[in-house]
Amino acid sequence: MDVKKVGVLGCGLMGSGIAQVCATAGLAVTVLEVEQKFLDRGFAGIEKSLAKFAERPPEKGGITAQQKDAIRARLKGTTNKADLADSDIVIEAIIENVEEKKKMYASLDGVVKKDAIFASNTSSISITELLTATKRPERFVGLHFFNPVPLMKLVEVVRTIATANDVYDMAYEFAKKLGKVPVRTSDKTGFIVNRLLVPYLLDAVRAYEEGAGSIEDIDNAMKLGCGYPMGPFTLLDFVGLDTTYYITHVMYDEFKERRFASPPLLRRLVMAGWYGRKSGKGFYDYADPDNPRANQL
Repeated sequence: MDVKKVGVLGCGLMGSGIAQVCATAGLAVTVLEVEQKFLDRGFAGIEKSLAKFAERPPEKGGITAQQKDAIRARLKGTTNKADLADSDIVIEAIIENVEEKKKMYASLDGVVKKDAIFASNTSSISITELLTATKRPERFVGLHFFNPVPLMKLVEVVRTIATANDVYDMAYEFAKKLGKVPVRTSDKTGFIVNRLLVPYLLDAVRAYEEGAGSIEDIDNAMKLGCGYPMGPFTLLDFVGLDTTYYITHVMYDEFKERRFASPPLLRRLVMAGWYGRKSGKGFYDYADPDNPRANQL
């Protein structure tokens, strides 16, 4: 099957980014949301992102004004599930809640054509558990994109024990068609990236709790000592402390290992509503977003 029409569930940060890269790749995209206001907000973000690409030179991934208009013309928003009926692939990027995701898949299973592929952008939830809400287990995969989607090249293509070989290959080729670099992985909690990244981030929090160094010093040590583009606390604030906290619960429930357990400090920050950049406070204070200051915790 040659993918030409894409359905995207959710127009938040990830959903709008996925929609943008699909439209940029020349595909017709329909984005489903529960209310028009969420579509308006998401499409405003896409407009802003495309405007930035239009400012770049072609050799740095820039697009012309004509290309920008063409990309925008391939994007459609809807609150009607029936508008996704003829999608070749449907990519879910809604709230990271297993029951909400299953409800969405169940409601779409009888609407979207039977040979369409269902995919989830989840970073931690079992793909196998999600597919139980449908009657197309062999046509269900994980497609885990990374934020910000228009810039990050990686996509984890996740196979379950029920995924058909040809569907898995199609999902892999689809990711390449979007200009991404896909990696194959199996439906093990955390996949590849979070399986390795989350313990590293949590150990950084524990190191700070135990007095190994300040927030700034630990960040600088990992940037300058390991060549990472940002330190663990900067990355935690960027990802969202609430998001990381949720992922730790999913991974600890699966493996029952301390390295996946949330440190007390992370839990306290989340309870206080300090989620990182998006809330204005996390390990750093973003009152001046261009010059964040480490909080004394």
